[in-house]
Amino acid sequence: MLQRGHGPGAHATTYITTPRTPTITTPRHYLDNAATSWPKPPAVYEAVMQQMQAVGAAAGRGAYHDAVTSADVVQQTRAAIARLISAPSASCIAMAANGTAALNLAIQGIWPTPPPVAAHVVTTAAEHNSVLRPLQAMADRGGVELQTVPCDASGTVRAEQVLAAVRDDTQLVAVGHASNVTAAVQPIAAIGEALVDHPALLLCDAAQTFGYLPIDVQAWHVDLLASPGHKGGLGPLGTGFLYAAPHVQPRLTPSLWGGTGGNSDLLTMPDAFPQRLEAGNLNVPAIAGWLAGLRWLEQQPDPSQHLRVLSRRLDQGLEDLPGVRCLGVGHPLPLRSFVVAGLTPSDVGAILDAEFGVQVRTGLHCAALIHHSLDTQGEGTVRISAGHLTNEDDVAAALDAVARIAAEIHS
Repeated sequence: MLQRGHGPGAHATTYITTPRTPTITTPRHYLDNAATSWPKPPAVYEAVMQQMQAVGAAAGRGAYHDAVTSADVVQQTRAAIARLISAPSASCIAMAANGTAALNLAIQGIWPTPPPVAAHVVTTAAEHNSVLRPLQAMADRGGVELQTVPCDASGTVRAEQVLAAVRDDTQLVAVGHASNVTAAVQPIAAIGEALVDHPALLLCDAAQTFGYLPIDVQAWHVDLLASPGHKGGLGPLGTGFLYAAPHVQPRLTPSLWGGTGGNSDLLTMPDAFPQRLEAGNLNVPAIAGWLAGLRWLEQQPDPSQHLRVLSRRLDQGLEDLPGVRCLGVGHPLPLRSFVVAGLTPSDVGAILDAEFGVQVRTGLHCAALIHHSLDTQGEGTVRISAGHLTNEDDVAAALDAVARIAAEIHS
């Protein structure tokens, strides 16, 4: 697994990883649910195949039976999403290709062209690049004056610091619900409550929490919330949504133009939301699978209970390992990042995969700024992330593998 070799110094020792290629007999322990959840409930796969094989029609593109069936699948999915986030209406939910597309619908929708005076925007160092890059692109064009609030060494953002950065002319506050690197849950409700009488919009990236943790966009005064459907929402890849509060919807300008299935006499996009943001055919087979995943979630008495058990197990298994630094413990999401002294995260990930069949994410996790606070810039971390259908044996196998790697490297 690990071989000692001579480093550049007189007495230095380096470690050369020699991972084996996994074989058909290697058990698979999938622990990259923060990227996309797997496995899904069987009903998800069945719904995708049913939609493709037995229905097959596009949504909103005809009045015949199967086209209406497809449109109904989309509408039921909107309604299920609205229930999960306590939105006032299914009509507040616009479908998107993924979470990144949904965030861009929001950010580009607010400022389709750079305003004459740069808009002041507050965001945080804990954000995913799906928030940071669109905002930076706007800043590079002179449309946004971007102010970034730091996070602490666990990836947590303080509401007081966010609010202290808000000015009278602030137009947008963009804060993710939870870090995809450390699982730190951010104080969205406190920020939203403080902004009730401020004209700034509150945009929340819920990629790591939708379907996993309770969300209440109305009680939290969230104006815009975006998420993929393929993580905690248990849908296939190619799904996502943007929630826009009713008072925000008229402000959002399309960033994609085309057919919507209605108002075809117009050369402009329809005024109605969400159709104004939904040019082109929707991915109905994936949405059908997503609906099945959302229904599975709604049938669970407390889907977060299993997640809390896995979270505690990860904390117990990582906290006291020699040479292992765990970045944030005690969070409700079963996602933990760590580093092993003497090995790069990419080496640890390669060994976990090839030697133990443990599949994790390594690197910077598409989060450009948070690693400066974690002291993991450059190489990043190893990230273990479980999901709704991860079993305790998978987590135990991963923890045992990390313990064996740490013991060998520090023997």
